[in-house]
Amino acid sequence: MITSPDFLDSLTNSNNQPDAAFFALYNLVDRIIGVRLFTLTTFDIANGTAKRVYSNMPKEYPVSGTKPIEQSAWTNTVIDNHKNFVANNLDEISRVFNDFELIESLGCKSVVNVPIVVGDNLLGTVNCLHRENYYTADRVEKFDNIKLAAITCFLLHLLGNNSGEPI
Repeated sequence: MITSPDFLDSLTNSNNQPDAAFFALYNLVDRIIGVRLFTLTTFDIANGTAKRVYSNMPKEYPVSGTKPIEQSAWTNTVIDNHKNFVANNLDEISRVFNDFELIESLGCKSVVNVPIVVGDNLLGTVNCLHRENYYTADRVEKFDNIKLAAITCFLLHLLGNNSGEPI
């Protein structure tokens, strides 16, 4: 596991949680792996909805509302089986994401979605997009190094939601 002093500092030196931790996770992923578009998503499986809780491009991908979870190869891979989903070109992306034209307009043609799981509980996904063929097997393997930081972020988000107040 790789830790970052900036990530750890964000946990202890900010009253703006979980947003400070989300931003620090984005920076950690960018430093270790590289990313253009970075979002975090949570899921309410019982109600069949997904919610974006962080975006480094809030204008293009805002944090607001929920959307239905639609059954696809993506949901089978990520939600049902807790495996990484990787698509390294626009054709592969267009098969599972209907916003592929927006994705392309941002200079992104590859994606990796990393399920963050504790026990059998899916806390959310780390979603990273970059240029075509960016997420090689070596880069995808490096996502194991950020999972503990991602777990921390999603747990901070859950704590804030349970109390109704920011942490």
